[in-house]
Order: sequence, then C-alpha cells, then structure tokens
Amino acid sequence: MARVLATDGLDPECVEILLEKGHHVDMIHFERNELLKGAISGYDAIIIRSATKVDSEVLAANMSPKSRIRLIVRAGVGLDNIDLEKASELGVLVKNTPTASTKAVVEFTIGHLLAGVRNISRADRAIRSTVWAKKSSMGTELSGKNLGLVGYGRISRGVALVARSMGMSVHVFDPFLEEDSAKDSDVVIHDSVESLFSSCTHISIHCALTESTRGMVNYDLIQLMPDVSPDGIVCGRHIVNCARGGILNESDAYKMLDSGHIRSLGIDVFEKEPEGNPALSSHPNVTSTPHIGAATSEAQKRIGMEIVDLILSEFGP
Repeated sequence: MARVLATDGLDPECVEILLEKGHHVDMIHFERNELLKGAISGYDAIIIRSATKVDSEVLAANMSPKSRIRLIVRAGVGLDNIDLEKASELGVLVKNTPTASTKAVVEFTIGHLLAGVRNISRADRAIRSTVWAKKSSMGTELSGKNLGLVGYGRISRGVALVARSMGMSVHVFDPFLEEDSAKDSDVVIHDSVESLFSSCTHISIHCALTESTRGMVNYDLIQLMPDVSPDGIVCGRHIVNCARGGILNESDAYKMLDSGHIRSLGIDVFEKEPEGNPALSSHPNVTSTPHIGAATSEAQKRIGMEIVDLILSEFGP
C-alpha cells in the first residue's frame, strides 16, 4: 500500500480507484512553512499542481532517512515548480501528465486570441456598466493574419491546426525543433525569435520557463512586431500567454498596452501566482484569467487517470 498525497486536488473517481486498489489517499494542501517542516515526508507519492512548489529547500526538508517519498507527479505539463536536479540527486522519480490537458489549453488559447481581436472582454465590461460600446468595439478577424508561435510542442501544434483552419498563416520559432519535423505541417519556420516577432501581428507563447526564456518577451522583442497584416488590415499587435508566467515581461507589456503599441493581451499565467498582476488585469485591453487553461472537467479526468496509471505502475495494485 502506498500513501498518496494530492496537495491541490484530484478527480474523485481517480481517488476511488486508488482506494479500491488498496492505497491511502489524502487531499491536503500544505503551505510553504509546513512543507519546510517536513509535512510531506510520510508519503510515498506526492501529486502537485502549479500551486505547490517543490524546490531544493522543500525536498531537503522532507528527505530524512525515514522519508518515504519515491514519486512526485506534476498534474499537468510544466515541471518548473520542481527542482528536478535535486530530486534526481535524492533518488526521487518525477513524472508529469504531458498529453492530458492538450485539448483544453489549445481551445483556451484560441479563446484568448478571439477575445483579444474581437474586444469581447472590453465590450462585456462596458455593457455591464450600461455603456453600449458598439462603435468602440470594432475588431478584426483572425483570417488572413500571421500567427507566431514561440515553441512548437503538443499544445502549439494543436493551436496551429485550429489557427490554419481559421485562415491564419502560422509561423514558428523553436530552437529545439528536430530537423524536418515540421516541414510537412504547413508552417513557416524561423531561425530566431526576433525573425518570428518581426513577421507576426499575433503571437502566442508556448515554451517552458527557463533561465533563457525568463523575461524573453520584452519591450525590444515586442517592438519588432508589425501592426499591419498581410491582407492589408491595420489589425494591431496581439499577444497571448497561456504557457508560463515570467516569460512575458509584465511591466513592459503594461507600458506597451498603455501606449497603444499592443492592441490586446490575453494572459492566463503570471510572474507571481496566485497574486497575479492587478494593474495589468485592470487594463481595458487585457483579458486575464487565473491559470485555468487546463481547467476543464474532461482534462482533469484525463490527468487523474494518467496519475492513477503512474502510481499503480510504481507501487502496484
């Protein structure tokens, strides 16, 4: 029997399966001060989401000779809230669920793109204030525009598929893209992120947060974006980040929104969570959401079932 801790929740049906297989499951969220006091050391498997950070300090505090931790599962894709090097050093296996939330985040990204170009959030806020903002809510279409994708993994490829079906031309920059892996996918490959931004009025971020990508999308890079699309429409510049907070320089983005250089920003992830960025979110041309790209019933069910499979393969039925 394994002792399993889900710090940020787990689908009830998946909990039932684990219980039926003889495992013990606790759903308890521990604050950082509790984590640093060894709160999770008595569990064999730890399931976390983005709200729990398992860095080197947390790992060290919970890895005494009596510690039971063998497996950490990130319910989602990104592993930037886990110190992978320290975990490996301590003999702790780290897994994630890379495919379960793909559809949800793809749809959500397209939703943010549409909200930005059609002024959906701004018009909604106006009408809630009894302002009939019909003329000022004039938008543009996605069709005929260049969409730049920063990174070209599973989610980005899904976004590309939908975007092309809507008439967009898709451009990609990914330094880790395998040679010829995208040659038949009808996308334009760029050899630098500067080239990508120089070619696209619409940008969607889909890369991991690393030391090299932290703050990468900043004033200088955004300044390169054109505001006239290939179809001749002055559509403005539009950016979406549903990947990881910290890749977009929020201070630069706010200044460029305020100056009108950025027409719209759709943001689901922030440099600081759960604090977010109230000043940025209050800007009329921003649609902001609280890191809910993967928050669909279907995605959470798939994530839960992947986690069940991982735990059963490690600890048995």
